[in-house]
Amino acid sequence: MTHHGHDHDHRAGSRKALGWALALTAGFMAVEFAGGWLSGSLALISDAGHMLTDALALGLALLAVRFASTPASGRKTYGFYRLEILAALANGVVLVLLAGYIFYEAFQRLRSPAEIRAGLMIAVALIGLLVNLACFLILRSSSRHSLNVRGAFLHVTGDMLSSAAVVAGGLVIRFTGWLAVDPVLGMLIGLVILRGAYGLVRESVEILLEAAPSGIDAAGVEAALGSLPGVKSAHHLHLWSLSSGIHAMSAHVRIDDQMTSSSDQMLREIRKMMEERFGIAHSTIQLECDGCGETECGLGDCK
Repeated sequence: MTHHGHDHDHRAGSRKALGWALALTAGFMAVEFAGGWLSGSLALISDAGHMLTDALALGLALLAVRFASTPASGRKTYGFYRLEILAALANGVVLVLLAGYIFYEAFQRLRSPAEIRAGLMIAVALIGLLVNLACFLILRSSSRHSLNVRGAFLHVTGDMLSSAAVVAGGLVIRFTGWLAVDPVLGMLIGLVILRGAYGLVRESVEILLEAAPSGIDAAGVEAALGSLPGVKSAHHLHLWSLSSGIHAMSAHVRIDDQMTSSSDQMLREIRKMMEERFGIAHSTIQLECDGCGETECGLGDCK
């Protein structure tokens, strides 16, 4: 199967996984809100609010995956791949804001602890933990192939940790009466969410700034091109990502003077090597030879 076939399978799998996770999350969110109101647990209500954020994130991610599959047009010649990255960036920013809200609420609860019905709190949180665990398992595979799905996966992971903390906090409150355990656990959850959000925002921004893909070294690509028979050197090399796992490259390649038919064969060899060795699916190569003259790069300080 070609790279594009794998890409289609990954996106189809992502849509299915996101759809199931969205249905489960939205369905339980209302139950947790009701449980929080009946038990008087601010922790449960906050966790339900977290699940609302998850539902919005999953819906946004699902919408982005659908748009990313839309064919390219005359104006959007690369299609809508970047919508996935914009959705991932938005999810990362929301995660940062959510962590800030958790820190604020934890501080307020340390100052004035609230009485809660620990038994109902534990029961509802346990159900929430099972729902989040199901979503975690559904999204785990797809999150390895899509930065957009990874953003939704981090939301679900954060909520799973939050539900586990609510269960643990409820048990401690029930058997010891120590109310401060809830905000302390909330701060720890906030730190975990903030760490994941930082990585997501950083990677999204790097793709939007068209930085070289992680794990692909420009010097290594240039050396690999120069090692091909008939290739003298490569320069004006640019590497970037269209979206998660979809990498592109453009380069000027200086070759020996040869027939046009031989040049076509060399282009096929270069593209094959780029895809098999570096995972670069989109290659744009300009062949040059001695005496042909060199085209200047218009992007500033090109090498």
